[in-house]
Amino acid sequence: MTEALRLAERLIARRSVTPEDAGCQALIASRLQALGFGCETVTCGPEDFRVTNLWAMRDGGQSGPVLAFAGHTDVVPTGPLERWTSDPFVPSHRDGRLYGRGAADMKSSLAAMVVAVEEFVAAHPQHPGAIAFLLTSDEEGPSVDGTVRLVELLQQRGQRLDACIVGEPTSVSRLGDTIKNGRRGSLSARLVVHGVQGHIAYPQLAKNPIHAFAPALAELAAIRWDEGNSFFPPTSWQVSNIHAGTGAGNVIPGELVVDFNFRFSTESTPESLQARVADLLQRHGVDHSVSWTLSGRPFLTTPGPLIGALSAAIAAECGVEPELSTTGGTSDGRFIAAICPQVVEFGPVNATIHQIDEHIEAASVQTLKNVYRATLETYFR
Repeated sequence: MTEALRLAERLIARRSVTPEDAGCQALIASRLQALGFGCETVTCGPEDFRVTNLWAMRDGGQSGPVLAFAGHTDVVPTGPLERWTSDPFVPSHRDGRLYGRGAADMKSSLAAMVVAVEEFVAAHPQHPGAIAFLLTSDEEGPSVDGTVRLVELLQQRGQRLDACIVGEPTSVSRLGDTIKNGRRGSLSARLVVHGVQGHIAYPQLAKNPIHAFAPALAELAAIRWDEGNSFFPPTSWQVSNIHAGTGAGNVIPGELVVDFNFRFSTESTPESLQARVADLLQRHGVDHSVSWTLSGRPFLTTPGPLIGALSAAIAAECGVEPELSTTGGTSDGRFIAAICPQVVEFGPVNATIHQIDEHIEAASVQTLKNVYRATLETYFR
């Protein structure tokens, strides 16, 4: 068994259901400290939802860029235990696959990163620049007291990063086929359309908010918000929930509540989208109130030193030319992009993430470690 696979198993065995870290970061920190990393644990959040974060950095003693590895030690809940073939927190091997919660998302990536750095530092103890780690136990949760807090702390200290690899499981069909070089932004809203409740037989004495909103809804659904660009698809607007009524069949409701979300490209901004929605509702005469939540702005890394080094490593170790992609949901990369101009995500096949019997090919952990190690060799050349 390889050292990367052995470490992956040790991490999987820790029941770190978000926001618990269950000692994962302490295990990683102990190995990084042995390499000369300065390690700092930062705990945040209320007492009933404490989040553990780790910032670690090693200066090689020569001038050069700062390359960070980032990820999360928390995992999603297991779901019904009786549906698992084996205990989700007892790493198991069947047919060449490693099973366990976090095997794909993303404890194998963390293990591969740590062992890759151990090998690189052993070979280059006075490497150029610096290597860093940003780890959190709040990526699968609200993402309020995790990576965003570390980034705020680093901003206060004036610490910038030059490049960052987030170990999210990005591969689709085989290890190496996809690098995420950006993510769309996410902007959500709760819209309350105000009406006047009344008897359904006397509509002249009421004001139906559903009827009032219907023309605006049709226009919102039909709008082409932008055309996207060579890296991003067009911005998408989708309703997730809509509710009105008292449950009675003879009552016109007094209000309509609509939850909707924009997944937006770099061709739009939160401010422009909010302004366009406000203008549309005003034109339709919709009496309303609205509250907005910005989960993250879009970020994009164009081809450069980091993508070049990572792509070359993938081609050499996996025998595949990776595709650059910005699809999918949000990730902690959206926070790191505030202090780092080059942020990408790369990790194992994501086919079973968050599922019962989560697993990856056991041999891919070693290959992933080799990719991270080769990336370090090229980037710091």
